[in-house]
Amino acid sequence: MTPLEAALAGVWLMIPALVPNSAAVIFGGGTPMDFGRSWRGKRVLGDGKTWRGFFGGALTGVVLGLILMGVAMLLDAREVWGYGDWPDALLVIVALPFGSMTGDAAGSFLKRRLGKDRGAKAPVLDQYNFVIGALLLGLLLAPNWVLDHYYNDNGIYGLVLLLIVVPLLHRGVNIIGYKMGKKDVPW
Repeated sequence: MTPLEAALAGVWLMIPALVPNSAAVIFGGGTPMDFGRSWRGKRVLGDGKTWRGFFGGALTGVVLGLILMGVAMLLDAREVWGYGDWPDALLVIVALPFGSMTGDAAGSFLKRRLGKDRGAKAPVLDQYNFVIGALLLGLLLAPNWVLDHYYNDNGIYGLVLLLIVVPLLHRGVNIIGYKMGKKDVPW
């Protein structure tokens, strides 16, 4: 795999972890994940993190991952653009979006501990919490896949491009969500 292929694949393969956060806004509402509870005088997560949003976002990522896997298979490019062989690929496709949503919830937990209100800016944390969650759950469930695509050999180029692209995508998607009336703030 060339450095350019590794860089582009690093972003392509992470799409199932990038989409759930936006999909959660669409599916959101309902019961908060923290059930309205507080810890040390502050909400654990807040009303913005709901079970419907969590599962709706994560399952959207899983479906998208299956579609991307199908595209890679049709192009006979599973080695670079795919998630591996079945059933290991399914583990990766589930780990990325569920890790993403868990990372997003962990980011909200940290923001509440820092005294930040729902929707308040938290630079770096807001942009990378879901990527970190996806990579950590991926490392736990499919360590060789994560290391091969984001660390070993040219895989590091995938991680670098991902870290560059994520803040740009995050900002753009949030502006769109704000203009659609789905978000209260454009960040």
